[in-house]
Amino acid sequence: MHMQLLYNDRVIIFDRTDFGRSNLSLPAGKCRNDTNDYVLQHDCTAHSAEYDVSNNSIRALTILTDTWCSSGAVTPNGTLIQTGGFNDGDRVVRTFQPCSTCDWQEITNGLIQRRWYATNQILPDGRVIVIGGQENNYEFYPKSTSTDTVFNLTFLEQSSNLYPFVHLNVDGNLFILGYNVAILFNYTSNTVVKTFPAIPDYQSRTYPFTGSSVLLPLRNLQQSSVEAEVLICGGAPWESASQAASGNFTDALNTCARIRITDPNPTWTMETMPLARVMGDMTLLPNGQVLIINGAARGLAGWEYGRDPVFYPVLYQPDNQNGSRFQVLNPTTIPRMYHSTAILLCDGRVLVGGSNPHQYYNFTGVLYPTELSLEAFSPAYLGSEFLGLRPTIITPLSYTRVTYGQQFLLQFSVTNQVNESMIEVTMVAPSFTTHSFSMSQRLLVLDSNNVIALRNLLYTVAVTIPNSNFLAPSGYYLLFLVHQDIPSEGIWIQLQ
Repeated sequence: MHMQLLYNDRVIIFDRTDFGRSNLSLPAGKCRNDTNDYVLQHDCTAHSAEYDVSNNSIRALTILTDTWCSSGAVTPNGTLIQTGGFNDGDRVVRTFQPCSTCDWQEITNGLIQRRWYATNQILPDGRVIVIGGQENNYEFYPKSTSTDTVFNLTFLEQSSNLYPFVHLNVDGNLFILGYNVAILFNYTSNTVVKTFPAIPDYQSRTYPFTGSSVLLPLRNLQQSSVEAEVLICGGAPWESASQAASGNFTDALNTCARIRITDPNPTWTMETMPLARVMGDMTLLPNGQVLIINGAARGLAGWEYGRDPVFYPVLYQPDNQNGSRFQVLNPTTIPRMYHSTAILLCDGRVLVGGSNPHQYYNFTGVLYPTELSLEAFSPAYLGSEFLGLRPTIITPLSYTRVTYGQQFLLQFSVTNQVNESMIEVTMVAPSFTTHSFSMSQRLLVLDSNNVIALRNLLYTVAVTIPNSNFLAPSGYYLLFLVHQDIPSEGIWIQLQ
């Protein structure tokens, strides 16, 4: 149900605690005793795990309170901050630090109000904002004297407070969309800066009519004004909820809506996907393209409400002309319906997992059994035919610290001849992904120039880090060298 990649290349995975027993045992002596649990008050099985990508191993983790439909973000020092949930977990803040023996730490009443289906976003100053979650307000974590309260946000009452789509704009304000309407919001003054027009088809895109959304790659970062665009794809028509309750499952939406949120008078541009999709995940790839994966062709989000799994991923190429941006890719064989996830890995693959459209674990006798597997989607750029074009970063090394505005030389190697005009360096903020939305996901195309050939297929390129925490909040990023749309493996850098 929830996944986050941390800077030690391990993925934190968790579900909810009130399904009953899982198939992963906790270490001896670490049973969970919870008198508030509706299903199993003494539970010696794990509902969270750490997945080590490098050796394909799982380590059981202990979550004490219910994380059902919760949210999260990663702080500048790399700590996962996880907020809310259901029942005894709805006001809990949980933290996880990347280390080989670390486990969840829980802060009772770390939130002021219950947060169930909330959205988190890391802010330029390193705080986490927690928006909605069946409440028409927001709060911050960690708390301070001035923020030890909740702040009303009328827009959530007028639209939706369930997993709204939130993106940090390049001016430091927040783009927030609920259903099909959006605002630009100044959280420091609690004011609406701009109201965007409704998406032209007036259909809903947020939970339970669940589409997905990304902030498209940010470019030309040294210019005085940087453009920012939001892309929203898929969803379900308004009538799908009442129809599904009656046993009829309507077709999902087959459209995307794209808007440049930095324009003085922004308007939506509509595009048609090759496949209709609800509950899809949108993941930014290192070369700036967008993978759309998982989901269903009919119905909507919720228990038993999805039908016809969409096995075929789709690639969206934002720099192509409208009408030639989509490409259908090779399919999976595993239905990934409600409660599926997808995240980018350091090696350029996309880790895909989950699917449980049922109130409990159901492995037999249902249309779409609870799915416990993980699989890796390998984009075309990982194909053997591109080995000669694929670059390898030599320096800097992983965990290099960089500062705002810093310039440095990136050294890389490529087996074949380098096309200097087709070199890019990208920086990706890994996301907290749940319910078809990747929170705090962000990709920046860094200013890079002056490619110089050294010796023995070695090259350098001059790279400049953005000079604003509005563009890139401090924290850990994956840095990629991209040659002719073929990315290297990523290295971790820490922006301070």
